[in-house]
Parts: sequence; C-alpha cells; structure tokens
Amino acid sequence: MTPARADADRAPPAGPDLSPGVVVAAHRRHYIVELDAGGTIACVLKGRSLTLACGDGVRVAREASGDAIVEIEPRVSLLYRSDGFREKLIAANVTQVLGVIAPDVPVDEHLLNRWIVAAETEHCRFVLVLNKSDLPNAAEFASRFGSYAALGYASVQIAATRDIAALRPLLDGQHSVVIGQSGMGKSTLINALLPGAAARIGAISDALRSGRHTTTSTALYRLPGDTGWVVDSPGMKVFGLAHCTSEAIENAFVELRDLIPQCRFRDCRHDREPGCAVQAAVAAGTVAPQRVQLLQTLLQETRAANNPAR
Repeated sequence: MTPARADADRAPPAGPDLSPGVVVAAHRRHYIVELDAGGTIACVLKGRSLTLACGDGVRVAREASGDAIVEIEPRVSLLYRSDGFREKLIAANVTQVLGVIAPDVPVDEHLLNRWIVAAETEHCRFVLVLNKSDLPNAAEFASRFGSYAALGYASVQIAATRDIAALRPLLDGQHSVVIGQSGMGKSTLINALLPGAAARIGAISDALRSGRHTTTSTALYRLPGDTGWVVDSPGMKVFGLAHCTSEAIENAFVELRDLIPQCRFRDCRHDREPGCAVQAAVAAGTVAPQRVQLLQTLLQETRAANNPAR
C-alpha cells in the first residue's frame, strides 16, 4: 500500500483565485474549512483520488454551485491506520499524539503500543495521558505504565472533569491529536481544554449533515491565544500499520534501535534466528518481551500487506 501522501494525491494546480485554508472537521467526503482570510465554510472534495484529514492545508474553489476543495498542500506528517486493504486518515500535520487511558476502562496495551509506533513513524512526540486521576485506584493504575516513561515518553496524570493544568504546558505550540479507546474521557478532555466545544461539535455535525454526534466526526480545535491546535478523533478498537515499511517499524521501537544493527542477519525477524541481539536482550531482561512480540506482529502484517500474491 502506498502511504496517502499529499504530494502523491494532490490535484493539478488550479487558478490563482483559490482560497487557502485548513480542514477543521471531516466526515466521509464532507469537510469544514477554516479560511486563512477568516470564517469557515462547508466543502465537498473534488477528485476521487484525493484523501483529506483534519489539519490538512487546502485550497478551495468558491463556486456558485458550491464550495469545493481542489488542492491539498504538502504534509509534514500524516497519522492514519490501515489493514492492507483500506486506510483511515486521522490527522495531518500533527507534531504530537496524546494517547488517553483511564483506570475504569480495560486498557488494550497492544493497541496503546501501536499508537506509539504510529507516532514514531511520523516523527511525532508521544504523550501518555492518564485520565481520571481522581478515581480511588488511579495511583496503582499509573504505576502500571511506568515503563513508558523509562522509554522516554512523557506521561501526565489529569482529571478531565476537575483539573488539566498538568497537560496544558505540553500543548503549547503543538499540533496535537487525541487518541483513545471509547470511554477514556477524550471528549471530556476536549471540553475542559476548550469550553463550548460540545456546542461546536453539534454545529459541525449539522454542517456536515452527518446526522450523528461527536465521535462519528473528526474535528480540529484551536487553542486559546492560537498557541496550537488539537484534533479530537473517534474512539478506536484497532490501529493497523500495514502501510509502514519494515525499516520504519523497526526504527519506531526506541529501545531496539541500537540492538537491531547487531543482529547476525540483516533480514532478522527477531524471533528464533541465531545471533539475534533483540532476543538476547529479552533473555537478559533488558527489553520487554511484549514489545518484541508487537514488533514481530507488525512486521508480519506489513509483509502480508505488501505480498503481491495476497
């Protein structure tokens, strides 16, 4: 699968009378664009080969028959998931990924690690947000995830219904996307960051004619003082990375970057091959076996997705 890059998908250059802007809401092929000149407009996407996400810089043709997006600006980053047959764009031009977890919802740690790998492959900072710190078992819950801080990932505890002060400094100047399973409190967090966001979500749903509410659409919110923006994404149960190359996946595991070049074989799958430096580190207890298991799974998935015989 070819990654959904803007420079590969963009339409031929159009005339100089196009209006530049940023996609701030998306539902299927309907979008809300915040124009650089001010104001927001509802648009359709012209060109079946184009794919868009919140955060995309675009150019809009203002026409009597309806406003249409006809160009996409080159992207700095693109966070999306794929399974080898289809892809789902989440956010473009992000600089950091906020992975939200909470103690009252079972955490799929395999899924959590996929978010981290996705962030690493797009050179984005990953922040683990431990929400609902006001619950009785929050301290015990947080202690379970200390290994991620040891890998160098920022970790912050908040209670979205009470106090999010600890998170705010991490948002300044960043283009963030909030990711999490359903029930983790992502929408509550967005409303705490931006009072009135819930009302805007309803307006977006109406403008996009989605007929559904909140998590069925993706929306971008600018932070007060224009110090950055945050994209709220729908809750997700899966996060495929079939579009990533084997090299990108291996490089996304920060604790394995120095080990992998030491493997005896260049095409080592880090399983049972002799001279595997990764498995030696697992045996020595210096690398978590579940992280290596995920690496093996992701490598298998990307090989299968790129197998022409499938």
